[in-house]
Amino acid sequence: MKLLDHILLGQDFGKSSTNTLNAATKLAEVFKSKITSIYVLPDDIASEKAKGLLEEAAKSKLNDTFNTLKEHGVDVKEPLLKYGSTSDIITKAAVDIQANIIVLGAGNATEDSKFRLGTTTERIIQKSDKPVFIIKENTPLTVTQILCPVDFSSTSKRALTNAILICKKFKAELTILSVCDVDTTSWLMSREALEDENDSRCQKHKERFDHFLKEFNLAGVNWTKDIRRGNPAEEILSAIWQKKSDLLVMGTTGKTGLNRILLGSVAQKVIREVPCSLLALKSEDAFKLELDTNIKDLEQAYNMGVKLMENHFYEEAVAQFKSCLNINSMHIPAYFELAKAYDKLNEPNLSKAYRDKGNDIKEQLWHTKIEDEVRKLRGS
Repeated sequence: MKLLDHILLGQDFGKSSTNTLNAATKLAEVFKSKITSIYVLPDDIASEKAKGLLEEAAKSKLNDTFNTLKEHGVDVKEPLLKYGSTSDIITKAAVDIQANIIVLGAGNATEDSKFRLGTTTERIIQKSDKPVFIIKENTPLTVTQILCPVDFSSTSKRALTNAILICKKFKAELTILSVCDVDTTSWLMSREALEDENDSRCQKHKERFDHFLKEFNLAGVNWTKDIRRGNPAEEILSAIWQKKSDLLVMGTTGKTGLNRILLGSVAQKVIREVPCSLLALKSEDAFKLELDTNIKDLEQAYNMGVKLMENHFYEEAVAQFKSCLNINSMHIPAYFELAKAYDKLNEPNLSKAYRDKGNDIKEQLWHTKIEDEVRKLRGS
């Protein structure tokens, strides 16, 4: 079972680089991922001597990172040292090595700065189709409270799918936020008429939100929904503070609703001012469940199903336990695990059916064993 295969770790060896490395290490340990680290030097260094010294220092730092990751038991790949524009090089490298995600520090914003994201990090988010995980400066990566704003677009569907997977893996709490963008002034309407229009709009928005959530399997997830009215960026930032979120998972491109707005000033406001770690997604998933579909060994399939149950992937666990029954229709443990899985999926009839079948087979085997013992005693 694999959720996150390959991490590209962008390094700047600044004051927050140790925290970023620790966060990437934790992700790799949790998801059994491999890591490739990368550092980019400018390509306009005039002095060959200076260039040589910088290259030697960068290689030494990259080697330190390599050794640190190995000490933690991480599957670490040969680091990359490149020359050029940092945002361009990292964006391209992520594609070249088929990374699932880019992990970066938040940048070099000053402590009193309202904008918490460095310009290079922001450019990488803008340019890369790969998901970008931004680690909050000077704060260890903890994932206990996740906020995922949605606007019903395909990009926000991807964001929520990834947020659910992270939530299951970290056993975190998930808040799914949707903001109804209302008009505050209009010279065409009276104040009362404007309020009525906004109320009607938000009621329809709520109905769309409820319908949208039905598309997702939230079994085993500790989640709540939060619907607000107002400016989307301001409401997102406000929700982060109020809920003490430590991770924001957000789609950053689209053509409608929140995502359309996020291409402009709102994008800059949310991404630059976000006070927690951020996972920004466009057209690719950061986390996706990859299973070996060619498992033919009964014990291996069963153990995989048990592992999926432990990680709250109940639908996927059902498929594994059913594959056990395809191999051996009398495999009692698979019947009882299927019953547990369907309990979690709120399918009581199916749960009862599999539990009853398991008990029937168990009883049949017991009676068969008794009959065999009786025959032995009779000498027949």
